[in-house]
Amino acid sequence: MTIYVGNLSYRATEADLKAVFADFGEVKRVVLPTDRETGRMRGFAFVEMIEDAQEDTAITELDGAEWMGRQLRVNKAKPREDNPRASWSKKEY
Repeated sequence: MTIYVGNLSYRATEADLKAVFADFGEVKRVVLPTDRETGRMRGFAFVEMIEDAQEDTAITELDGAEWMGRQLRVNKAKPREDNPRASWSKKEY
């Protein structure tokens, strides 16, 4: 499972997120997407932990918590869907 962390401060770093989630177990991976054009953080992240039970606890404890002046949105990440706007370019005519 992957955890979605939304409404992040733009100052948050990978190390910051690892430290927060380490309170609930071992963090396997943190991904902080950035804007392609500006290079700025996009205000959300994905976190993976070693055990699902640890992820469930982290979600329960951190969803709605205030961190770095922002109220976090923490939940299970939804699978990425193909971009329907770009699907026309994949069709053969």
